[in-house]
Amino acid sequence: MSESPRFPGLVDLACADVGGRTLATSDDFFAGCANLLAPEEPVFDPHAYCDTGKVMDGWESRRKRVEGHDWCTLQLGLVGSVQVVDIDTAHFLGNHSPYAALDAWMGEGDPDEADWTEIVEPSPLAPGSHNLFVVGQRGPWSHLRLRMFPDGGIARLRVWGEPQGATGVPDDEAFDLAALANGARAVACSDMFFGRMDNLIRPGKPANMGGGWETRRKRGAGNDWVVIELAEVADLEHIELDTWFFKGNFPDRASVEGLYAPGGNPWDISRRADWAVVLPPVALAADSHHRFDELVDRGPFTHLRVSVYPDGGIARFRAFRKLPAGAQIAWLDGAGEVEATSALLGCCHSQRWAAGMVDARPFGSWAALLEASDRHWRSLDPGDWLEAFAAHPRIGEDPERLRQRFASTAAQSGVEQSGVQGAGEEILVALQEGNRLYEERFGHVFLICATGRSAAELLAQLSRRLLNSHQQELEAAAAEHEKITRIRLQKLETPA
Repeated sequence: MSESPRFPGLVDLACADVGGRTLATSDDFFAGCANLLAPEEPVFDPHAYCDTGKVMDGWESRRKRVEGHDWCTLQLGLVGSVQVVDIDTAHFLGNHSPYAALDAWMGEGDPDEADWTEIVEPSPLAPGSHNLFVVGQRGPWSHLRLRMFPDGGIARLRVWGEPQGATGVPDDEAFDLAALANGARAVACSDMFFGRMDNLIRPGKPANMGGGWETRRKRGAGNDWVVIELAEVADLEHIELDTWFFKGNFPDRASVEGLYAPGGNPWDISRRADWAVVLPPVALAADSHHRFDELVDRGPFTHLRVSVYPDGGIARFRAFRKLPAGAQIAWLDGAGEVEATSALLGCCHSQRWAAGMVDARPFGSWAALLEASDRHWRSLDPGDWLEAFAAHPRIGEDPERLRQRFASTAAQSGVEQSGVQGAGEEILVALQEGNRLYEERFGHVFLICATGRSAAELLAQLSRRLLNSHQQELEAAAAEHEKITRIRLQKLETPA
């Protein structure tokens, strides 16, 4: 029997190791229905028997001598949209269920009173096989009901889909941006020979070493890495990295980098050169929990890249968001139109963006505020973007001149360009010359979120982007400005 098929980018929403559990069944006399959700591949021992008969790794009911069929209800570990279902009859040959169907429900309460929706109609099953079904009505769903006709055995039920993610989490509560249960995804990696990359962000502590992300032994140059798309965009408070169960094969060191690339595809993101350092390479210990509070750059980011040196295994990775001050949201929601507009223009100098944000109130939460900011920014015309670009200082320009020219954003500009302060004269001259060439080519100031970046990094990015077309560069600058606006909103100072 071959290993269960995998679907890149999708997660088994029903698996026991993400919290899936069976609730009730009509009959599981020979083998318990909880086996359906076991993360391990089903096994078969021809010599194993018990009081009820042959030991089978799956769900098996008695031979039905009356009308009807058998069923099992279960609660998904992760609420989400179901895309592919695998009804696996491994090792069930003369005793497999000949037909099966699957129903779904989204809700809370008693599944016995649920209004079920059939998402897989009664379909024939092959014995000892993976029986795959593409789902049309994808949900999201919270519960499933597996029906088999009339009786028999099924080894595993794999429910491949996309988690819905956490909803309604207050801004003042701890929130793991990298958690699979909250909507994060592992989207790319260099290697996952021994352990899948999405294991890294699963709930809880794994049962053993097989529940983590592990790469093969690297015999050449380089190191291994994994890219995680975060559940939401936010500043980082701290990160955690655990090597539980990895003793003779844990990485020697690890590092974390961040990237702001909303909507980027995994292939492009994995090859980009503009990742910001969040945690420089640090030594790891075997079978241990590691927490890091001192971060070089806290974001905000859409993606994090965890790198291990040179290879090895990590059990879990967590990235917790920084808790913002709720008083800022309360003030912005209640401020007069003039006061709110003035405060917002200090974050993004586009009149249409600020007017749209004022009209969008009340926000009620930071998540709603940042979502509105991104949405209004992306709806603007290029002329509005250029209006906002014009209010930005040149990277590397003298800080005192910045304060005189841009009084409303001087304090923020000093922080945003902290990587330039104290840079060598040679780099500053090169930045100034690069800005001149950039403005001659594109007609607007060079825009980049400079937080946490050195002057040398800024110069390298400027040189690379000089090769863009006008449209490519307009979109690149707009994306950078979107990130800058988010940072400024989260540092918004309200009147006393």
